[in-house]
Amino acid sequence: MKQRTWPRGPSEGSRFTSLSFSKLHDKEKRSRFSIRAATTTKSISKSSSSSPPPPPHDAGDFSMLPFDILTKIAAPLSLPNLQAASSVCRSWRDALQPLRESMLLLRWGKRFKHGRGGVKANLDKALDSFLKGAARGSTLAMVDAGLVYWEKGEKEKAVGLYRRAAELGDAVGQCNLGISYLQGQPSDPKEAMKWLKQSAENGYVRAQYQIALCLHQGRVVQTNLLEATKWYLKAAEGGYVRAMYNISLCYSVGEGLPQNRKLARRWMKRAADHGHSKAQFEHGLALFSEGALLKAVMYLELAERGGESGASHVKEVIHQQLSAPSRDHAINQANNWRALPATR
Repeated sequence: MKQRTWPRGPSEGSRFTSLSFSKLHDKEKRSRFSIRAATTTKSISKSSSSSPPPPPHDAGDFSMLPFDILTKIAAPLSLPNLQAASSVCRSWRDALQPLRESMLLLRWGKRFKHGRGGVKANLDKALDSFLKGAARGSTLAMVDAGLVYWEKGEKEKAVGLYRRAAELGDAVGQCNLGISYLQGQPSDPKEAMKWLKQSAENGYVRAQYQIALCLHQGRVVQTNLLEATKWYLKAAEGGYVRAMYNISLCYSVGEGLPQNRKLARRWMKRAADHGHSKAQFEHGLALFSEGALLKAVMYLELAERGGESGASHVKEVIHQQLSAPSRDHAINQANNWRALPATR
């Protein structure tokens, strides 16, 4: 299941970690208390008896976990993790049934929202499905319902759903709640950074990028380039393309960390290979300056297709230095090019 992201606004400019159930099947065995019969002695005299040591605590028996606690813990889980958790024992399977039902409602909600799976797009039906999934406890459905409310302009309802998801530990809900406080009128910097930081520490790369932007631009917090580059790097290493581009620029000019042209080129190429059009333009220019004309044309062609109008002029200059077959080959490479998968 793909992670949900915040709707991009004009000023943006520039799921989550969950409990791992990968080894639960191996831990399904329960420890057993063994009761050993005491052997009697044939001694005539009365022997003094000592009380046996208390049995060890059965730390492996999670079947007695209260249903309400279990459902709160499992609220942010995706379908594969829910299925794994449900297979632990009958008690868990019964407790998690509403959450499994919410996954079906979530799937239908996405179909109605995007017009997929043979159904016509219908935002009202999508919202109804998401709300039913949210009522069964799924934070994924809460966030998607919040996104629909936000698109419809009902921001208070959206924020309410984000808060419910955030308080249950959903990193996407935490991030969206933090951005809601940033965009509020008036904004609430303290609450915004609180929730963004929780989301970032839970491993959500979009929140890591948002924190870096705030620290870099001095939005709602004091500028701190050292901290900003730390969060850019975390987000970039987590696969967030915009962070790859920004950390490349930081390395290039030595902003917030020591200047390093080699690392700058490496991150710029990664951003370009993941589909960032500005990075494709920058990387194409670098290749042109090095004399790698065919590769330069391919990246400049991709940048132009991505909306970078400046790439067209440079590409035409290179075309004049190439034969017709070489130009055709470069364009054919661009046609067959596919972006590497990235975190959204």
